[in-house]
Amino acid sequence: MINVGKHDAITLKITNAMPEAKACDLDIYFFVPGEIGLTSHVLSETDFFYNCISQKRTYYSDKILLPLIHSRLAQRGRLSSTQYRVSLSLFAYQYVVALDKAIHDLSQHGDSITEDEIDSVIELSIDILRRLRRTIPYDENLKRYYTNIDNYLSWYTEQNFLSLVSNMPRNDIYSTAKKRLITLAEKEEAHRTLNHYNSKKASENINRLANKMRLLRRLIEHPVVLKQQMVSLGKNIRRAVKGLATGLVMVFVTITAVTARDYLGEITASFILAMSLLYAVREIFKDDLREILWRWLRKGKPKWKRRYYDPTTKKLIGQKTEWLDYVSLSELPDRIKYIRKKRIVQRGEQIIHYRSETEMSTSRFLSGYEETRDTLHIDFRTLTRLFDKRSDHIYVLNNNQVSKEKVEERHLLNVVIKENNRLAPPNYYRWKVVLNRSKIVDIEKIELD
Repeated sequence: MINVGKHDAITLKITNAMPEAKACDLDIYFFVPGEIGLTSHVLSETDFFYNCISQKRTYYSDKILLPLIHSRLAQRGRLSSTQYRVSLSLFAYQYVVALDKAIHDLSQHGDSITEDEIDSVIELSIDILRRLRRTIPYDENLKRYYTNIDNYLSWYTEQNFLSLVSNMPRNDIYSTAKKRLITLAEKEEAHRTLNHYNSKKASENINRLANKMRLLRRLIEHPVVLKQQMVSLGKNIRRAVKGLATGLVMVFVTITAVTARDYLGEITASFILAMSLLYAVREIFKDDLREILWRWLRKGKPKWKRRYYDPTTKKLIGQKTEWLDYVSLSELPDRIKYIRKKRIVQRGEQIIHYRSETEMSTSRFLSGYEETRDTLHIDFRTLTRLFDKRSDHIYVLNNNQVSKEKVEERHLLNVVIKENNRLAPPNYYRWKVVLNRSKIVDIEKIELD
């Protein structure tokens, strides 16, 4: 299942879990409006890949309480302390991800949110934290790890509740919900104080406290986020292409030089001038020839490979090969063309195609886990810099009064995704992403027939 949302103001987040299959092929097509002026010369495939795309893969479980059950088994000596750390971290990590999504969805609704929706998020958060705190380990090493996890989740829950309060409409309708959120935030602060989780200096200094929580977040993610090693493919082919291009050019230069000497005779001013022009032509076309040969030999082949390692056992548990290319509309599969052209006529859109093929060895996963979740962050900052800086104005007539309103420039990107787990027919998705120069304004999922 594919989910698309905002990671921050200008970054798109695409998540994909692999619950059933050991392999998954993903094709993502970005349809960029032609008026922006994006081309491979403005932003190359390699620059787009390294500057705009970041990703991570984590252990994942759709059985929300499974990690907590594993941690309790570890407390009773039925699982190792390593399993306890991983299970508790996975439980905390998935709680943080779920809370982020819930609070973000409520904040996006604005005036349309109801107290029932707010209460539902509150009750779920309280229930999850209560389950976590029901069993505290006796072993000092495990207890220290539990303390760090509980400390972070308490602080993070408080911060999200206060964030929700600050984004709620300022009217009396939500006064009860606001009071409850503030009360719960105060209870979490009291919980940390009662258990002496943070020193007095840290509690009184927001910068110090925030930095500590950032380190605790890294502690949570360490056993959950898979280690990855990325290599760029085709290095040997690039070396061979460089040598071949240089050799072909030198053959041409040598033949031309011999011919010029036979025609012009001994070394003269004319011969020297001809050789200078010949070497100038060589420098001009050598790089172009090398690039043409490189693109021809590497067309359709993967450009990068990632290897995934378990952060605890250090075992290789999977790999992913990746492609990124600018493609034309005529090169797209018929199904993708149909999805994109169903409602809107194309007008010179630039199409960027990202493809990945992932294979995971579930037998090497840490005991109890059979799924991973991949998260891609697409940073549009490089793209939005190409937007026109000027702002337009329109005139509005209201009650016989004319007002001048400022209008910002916005562009609509279409994102079409194909997901294929090789066990069933592929799934297709489409989203509309509205951008201005500073942020993602809106994300709308389009239902497909």
